[in-house]
Amino acid sequence: MVTGVTISKRAVRARVAGLVAVALVAAACSSGSSSSPQVGAPSASAGAAAASAAASPLGSKDLILATTTSTQDSGLLDVLVPAFQQATGYVVKTVAVGSGQALQMGQDGNADVLLVHSPAAEKTFMDAGWGVDRRLVMHNYFQIVGPSGDPAGIKGLTSAADAFKKIAAASAAFFSRGDGSGTETKELAIWKTAGITPKGNAWYLQSGQGMGPTLQIASEKGGYTLTDNATFLANSAKLSLSVLVQGDPVLVNIYHVISVNPAKWPKVNAAGAKAFADYLTSSAGQQLIASFGSQYGGTLFVADAGKADSAVK
Repeated sequence: MVTGVTISKRAVRARVAGLVAVALVAAACSSGSSSSPQVGAPSASAGAAAASAAASPLGSKDLILATTTSTQDSGLLDVLVPAFQQATGYVVKTVAVGSGQALQMGQDGNADVLLVHSPAAEKTFMDAGWGVDRRLVMHNYFQIVGPSGDPAGIKGLTSAADAFKKIAAASAAFFSRGDGSGTETKELAIWKTAGITPKGNAWYLQSGQGMGPTLQIASEKGGYTLTDNATFLANSAKLSLSVLVQGDPVLVNIYHVISVNPAKWPKVNAAGAKAFADYLTSSAGQQLIASFGSQYGGTLFVADAGKADSAVK
């Protein structure tokens, strides 16, 4: 895990940051009032990190990165952040939450730069003027994983929606992140395509946590879940889960880097945000992304800087 750096120079904004953090944690916990059972609570470390985060003052070498948990749980940030810091002199404070919470942090001025994977929500964020300079960075793929016994009989299906239909028909345990993440957004879109409303069913459970913990829960409980392939491969040695469905075009998982708009929040570290975006999309950053995962027998992300989103498949 990337170690956060406590930013003590920001006392002037500590109360604002704390209030925003409370709002974020409340939003994350609100899923507990839904009709779907909860099997966990939002990560305490994520809440604590959010509580200490506030956008950086002008000219500071401190940089707040709000990002999805998959970039942390896969181990990618352990490679990218130190390399960026060494190359530029910036000190990165990483807050790993669901993409929805990361975008909210940007909207509230409590992050300088975002690395997220929820394209529809990102477009809304950009259209509202909260972000600038959104750039394609990389992609990987979602997969449906579950117990090797596969009680719903989905193994080998080429349609994610058909797989979800069979899981629902079998009333097989399915674990959703339930945290407003890009992964949950994709999952809910697949349920909608399948014509199924899963919430309220006893077999549909929400972890309220990131991808790594959700995979662990699904493994321990013998259930299914939707995951990105990078986080799954990075954690597969300690999981009793198998990849059952993959390859459906709807399962592509695209990541963008977005700088928070300084016109909305003049105190954000716009220079640092640009430096981070420049590094991720540079030849050095793209090479690190493309080579990451060799320890697992292959690459976990495809480097995409300079491409159009429509070219990603």
